[in-house]
Amino acid sequence: MAPRTATTARRLRLGTELRRLRERAGLTVTEGARQLGVSQAQLSNIEASRFGVSPDRLRALARIYRCSDTSYVEALIELATERKGNWWETFREVLPAGLLDLAEVEHHAVRLRAANTAHIPGLLQIADHARAIYEQAVPEFSRREIEHRVSHRLQRQALLEEGTPVPYQALIHEAALRVPVGGPPVVKRQLNHLLTQSERAHITIQVIPFAIGAHPGSGQTFLYIHGTVPRLDTVSLDQSHGPAQVDAEAELDTYRNLLNRMESVALPPERSRDFIHSLSTEL
Repeated sequence: MAPRTATTARRLRLGTELRRLRERAGLTVTEGARQLGVSQAQLSNIEASRFGVSPDRLRALARIYRCSDTSYVEALIELATERKGNWWETFREVLPAGLLDLAEVEHHAVRLRAANTAHIPGLLQIADHARAIYEQAVPEFSRREIEHRVSHRLQRQALLEEGTPVPYQALIHEAALRVPVGGPPVVKRQLNHLLTQSERAHITIQVIPFAIGAHPGSGQTFLYIHGTVPRLDTVSLDQSHGPAQVDAEAELDTYRNLLNRMESVALPPERSRDFIHSLSTEL
């Protein structure tokens, strides 16, 4: 069992899930390793994502940990599958690992739900909008880093365009639509892009207008990434130092409920489209 080189988001999640399974079973690392027939160090390295794990060994661990959820076990095996040549790997030397992790987890999602109060969601941004945001970063980005980040953001959007696009829902506060990012010409192109995207069958855009007042999720920006089974969902939080991912069961439940409550106060898709169109015609 050779140690891995680059640690990816999916590798880390697999190790986390195996540790959670062991802990739910009430076993120590020593006990789990003994039942699996490996050393304590080997099992620790698997849980820390330093070593890979075969499908047969994953199924053995599931039996030892008394996990009978076959869909979940098969999803763990999928997490363990190594893939080479993913597009985000070309950015590994030039962008923070958190951005690569976000692209990786998005790529394997079965559904995406975004909540944004300050900016247009990244997967719906045009290049000039994204560039204008990155130009205001503190500490300041070099021109080269800005272009790397813009390119990365645009390549992330391919999952909404190619093959069988992933279903995507965006809840966008009116404030994010009205901030003049990049100046009026950029704002108008950005709003028109939202209108175009909202016409696509797999994309749902809903606006939370100022008139709603205080509402659940006010001030928050996050992306809920649905995995192949609910236990493998992930929430990506938009923070000043970059995206941070959370996946504890209680956290996932909180964000699912939050999204549902935000959706309940947002305008329905048709009225949201009319709202965005009215903003665009003002420019």
